[in-house]
Amino acid sequence: MSTVLLVEDEPHIRRFVRLALEGDGCEVYEAGGVREALRVASAHPPDMLVLDLGLPDGDGMELIRELRTWSDAPILILSARSMEADKVKVLDAGADDYLTKPFGIAELLARTRALLRRRAGRKQPSEPVYCFADIQVDRSRRIVTRAGEAVHLTPIEYRLLCHFIAHPGRVLTHRQLLREVWGPGQGEQGHYLRVYVGRLRHKLEIDPTRPAHTLTETGIGYRFEP
Repeated sequence: MSTVLLVEDEPHIRRFVRLALEGDGCEVYEAGGVREALRVASAHPPDMLVLDLGLPDGDGMELIRELRTWSDAPILILSARSMEADKVKVLDAGADDYLTKPFGIAELLARTRALLRRRAGRKQPSEPVYCFADIQVDRSRRIVTRAGEAVHLTPIEYRLLCHFIAHPGRVLTHRQLLREVWGPGQGEQGHYLRVYVGRLRHKLEIDPTRPAHTLTETGIGYRFEP
């Protein structure tokens, strides 16, 4: 049985969607806001999220960015925002599909099944806790330790580290990293990336001048080796 986290602040819509998903064979957890959704996702890592963007304690975009630091569960957006720019923004942030309110239940379930099929085809789903060398990164609680001692990372340093460990052994170009960590439109700001990679090395590498994990691919980008 697939588990779905439904994040919606309007009780009647939440009940309507929950009953439809349960009728289609899903186990459904509910949340009415960003903070509650993060707590539920940490306690019960979902196979998929169905997410409204307009939440009382923050925008759904915040939840997408936070969740994407430790989970690759597909995200289906349900929103009354119908402008193309709004859809592009959330899809670039990490959502997988977008359904505009009002919507038909048949289409909702069809899109849900399609996303869950893609999820089932992935070989290695992401785990919240990632370890390499003497570093432990708990992505559900945003805690990084080195040899058991807490390491303070700025939000950008943390997002950069999480993007590295999500793609071990893969060469990541400067443009890719800037886009994913800083956002669209930052692809030419390469000096930002050099500064923050340097900071990560000083905090996490045994010898920052001869890094063992955050390796430079000259003229291209960086490669993370656990």
